[in-house]
Amino acid sequence: MSSLMKGTAILTIGMFLSKVLGLVYIFPFYAIIGQKNVALYSYAYVPYTIMLSVAISGAPIAVSKFVAKYNSLGDYDSGRKLVRSGLLIMTITGFLSFLVLYFMATPIAHMVIKDEEQIFSVSQIAGVIRWVSFALIVVPFMSLVRGFFQGYDHMEPTAISQLIEQIVRIIVLLIGSFLVMRVFHGTAQTAISFAVFSAFIGALGGLLALWYYWRKFKPEFNLKLQNSVSTGQLSYKSIYKEVVTYSIPYVFVGIANPLFQLVDMLTFNTAMSNIGLAKVSDDYLGMLNFTTQKIVIIPVMLATGFSMALVPAITNYFTKNQHNALINTMDKTYQILLFITLPAVVGISILSADIYHLLYSESAVASSILAAYAPVAILFAFFQVTAALLQGIDYQKWIVFSLLTGILVKLSLNIPLIEAMETQGAILATAIGYMVSIVINILVLKKALHYKSKVVVRRSVLIILLTLIMAASVIVTHKLLVLMFGVAHSKIAALLYLIVCITVGGLVYAFLSLRTKLAQKLLGDKIAKIARKFGM
Repeated sequence: MSSLMKGTAILTIGMFLSKVLGLVYIFPFYAIIGQKNVALYSYAYVPYTIMLSVAISGAPIAVSKFVAKYNSLGDYDSGRKLVRSGLLIMTITGFLSFLVLYFMATPIAHMVIKDEEQIFSVSQIAGVIRWVSFALIVVPFMSLVRGFFQGYDHMEPTAISQLIEQIVRIIVLLIGSFLVMRVFHGTAQTAISFAVFSAFIGALGGLLALWYYWRKFKPEFNLKLQNSVSTGQLSYKSIYKEVVTYSIPYVFVGIANPLFQLVDMLTFNTAMSNIGLAKVSDDYLGMLNFTTQKIVIIPVMLATGFSMALVPAITNYFTKNQHNALINTMDKTYQILLFITLPAVVGISILSADIYHLLYSESAVASSILAAYAPVAILFAFFQVTAALLQGIDYQKWIVFSLLTGILVKLSLNIPLIEAMETQGAILATAIGYMVSIVINILVLKKALHYKSKVVVRRSVLIILLTLIMAASVIVTHKLLVLMFGVAHSKIAALLYLIVCITVGGLVYAFLSLRTKLAQKLLGDKIAKIARKFGM
């Protein structure tokens, strides 16, 4: 058990650090290329992310589940058989994905550019998409190897290789774009092309790390292979049928947010052009799909990372038909998710002007977009958790249905809402689409498990009430700061305002949640011990 917990902890920490690095680099990169060029970067990464998810097809998790299953039966040969053939298949799918994205770059760019008044041209967008497509050659191959290691309970290779991949990518991206823009005074397109190509170089770094671990663990793998027992001759058809069954739900969960972003990417400029705002369309889309989205995703990382630790228990309880334990775990998952996410997104909305100013630049438009977008983070988190719960009870097909239905709703509403409300219309369409997907997931869970919970409703009302009191304290604190010192026009002033407001809001929320015993009930014995020290 200790080795399992250690491996899980290593993988979780590695993935979290990798995601944090993937967020932090944005701020110096923004300072190098400037606001108006951000959209060009996002035009490349949205289709790349989707194509990458399709190329990988959930390989790390699917392969790890397959290998772990047959290893537990002593059949080590089946896992090696999958890897031998899978490496070839992943190399082929990676190369085909590269070719598709490379040659589809111009058609994609034509779908994005709807007016001659837009900042970027078709050739510029097509160029950066082609540069990022090279990473697709390496990453699918690498994902399968990571899954193989995980199947043997070796989590370190995945965690370390992801970190190295991210670190190498960020170093190359920042140094390269800085040299192009500030030393050689090149164009933003050249800098961004170099920046997106850094994904390929980072992938090579991750691949080298995996090669090191393969040499390290190969004697162990070979020894187990020698002692392998047969569980029946598995054909390649049966192997890949099982792997694909595992992988499809993970693909759809992984590309949910990029698919919603893709709808914006393909329709936003059309709608803005229809209402005569083509000149600012690229700029606003960059704010929506890139700069504000990177901030909005922070509370989602924290909340889902914490609550998803409870989800593996769902599979165990469902398999053993322990209905009460399963319902209690679901209740706790929902409550913790709301408890963490709601105050975070409300705080981001209230302090959006100072947050955007500190991390990027002073912008009334961007801060209004961030204020409207932040609450949607709750929906992002709830979709991921409800999808994970459906996976836990083997209702994976409904994830695909709910997501595609949500995307269809988003697609049908996006242009009319953007024409009516500009960028806020795109945000509203995303919120409605996610709500439709979440409602479908919850209805399926309710029917499958006869799930209904009064305690979740009661505690949700309490969390909302505590958040409103916290929000009021933050608003009052911020208004007092502005009254005494004026609006924060410098980054240092914005930082100080944020520190004071977040401290006040955090203390108010912590005090209220401890005083009402909510934190103790949701977060366990350690929080209860801390509360007792303060007489709560």
